[in-house]
Amino acid sequence: MPKILQPREMRKCLGCFTCMSACSTVNYKNHSLIKSAIKVRTTGGMSSGFIAIVCLGCKDPACIEVCPGHALEYREGGGVFLIKEKCIGCRKCESACIVHAVYFDEETKKPIICRHCGVCAHYCPHGCLVMIDVKEEPALTQAALTAQLQEGDKPSEI
Repeated sequence: MPKILQPREMRKCLGCFTCMSACSTVNYKNHSLIKSAIKVRTTGGMSSGFIAIVCLGCKDPACIEVCPGHALEYREGGGVFLIKEKCIGCRKCESACIVHAVYFDEETKKPIICRHCGVCAHYCPHGCLVMIDVKEEPALTQAALTAQLQEGDKPSEI
């Protein structure tokens, strides 16, 4: 059964960036936080808490629609896979992501996209991130995300 990553207990997050470090090390063989598919940032200062910005596993991802090289393929359960050989580095996927969870690697000229592998959740020392079964809680559609953001709300997964 496919799984997707979701931030769940972010009030416990201390901003240690272990999740980001694990992602970049395991998936990109790099120890730079810049090469992580998950980004943790403050919500307005150290005393305000943190949020995790990560691919929500959209059912109808806008990033696929805008990719002229057809380098992104739908992932069962939500989200996408990147086919690096097809990527032309246009960055359209980056701007199409409604939650800004597609990052760009300036070195390789390719996007950094969450694979929902769970390594960040596994290494989070505070249990802030979880992997859930897709059947348990389906990914949001792009239309649902757009509606939430137009109402001024953050997506419920963040």
